[in-house]
Amino acid sequence: MVPGSLDNGVAEVPLTPIAVDAFRNQLSLAGPGDWLFPSHRTAGEHYKSAKGIWRAALRKAGVSYFRIYDLRSTYATRLSAGGVADEWVVQLLRQGNSDVFKKYSQMKLTMKREALQQINRRANEMTIDEAPAAPVYGGFGTVLVQ
Repeated sequence: MVPGSLDNGVAEVPLTPIAVDAFRNQLSLAGPGDWLFPSHRTAGEHYKSAKGIWRAALRKAGVSYFRIYDLRSTYATRLSAGGVADEWVVQLLRQGNSDVFKKYSQMKLTMKREALQQINRRANEMTIDEAPAAPVYGGFGTVLVQ
């Protein structure tokens, strides 16, 4: 619960089975108490900032530093690239409006351009033997360009 983040500070969030397992594991690590991430320095208290914990977790995992907020952008981009409708992405991000989504839509356009470049490179690298034959039924086919 984040005070002031919503009208009542509580939201229902859909979780994948992997996320549910991660929370269950954290609950067992946290032990009895009120906090999911209890402070290991002060008994009965919790961490008040994620910055230090985030840096330590990345360092322990051997991952170069990046802002934890960047995960939100990655999440939105992957949802969008996976074909999730824009209005659902906005809802899953828990945004009040779609203005913030414009940033992620731009990333989606960039990803589409990159995908087209990959297709073009692959087509140009094909040999005559690898090129698929044009369909007999008169539809649109792929042709080898050399």
